[in-house]
Amino acid sequence: QVQLIESGGGLVQAGASLRLSCAGSGRTFSAYAMGWFRQAPGKEREFVAAISWSGGSTSYANSVKARFTISRDNAKKTVYLQMNSLKPEDTAVYYCAADRRAFREVTTIVDEYDYWGQGTQVTVSS
Repeated sequence: QVQLIESGGGLVQAGASLRLSCAGSGRTFSAYAMGWFRQAPGKEREFVAAISWSGGSTSYANSVKARFTISRDNAKKTVYLQMNSLKPEDTAVYYCAADRRAFREVTTIVDEYDYWGQGTQVTVSS
């Protein structure tokens, strides 16, 4: 069984920064790509960012490119999402997820992730 626990969400003003963390346990964390997704009220869950198992490849949604940075520390079994220049439209519940297949590069497809955290709320006020 895999457990993913997110932290770091909160209420901030537009233009501020937050760093989300996702701590993993239960299987070889370093063998799996990791992703961040978000879901706003009334909307479908959408891809935000992903990082390969090695950390050598990343992918971002166009809406967050140049503002958000995904990284991982395999020794700590943790993946991070640094969010800068936050906008009100970034308001959502943010989820981290683990790829279902080991040693894959990045994937943006939600169905390719089989373990999910409980989510952390990010609210950006204008």
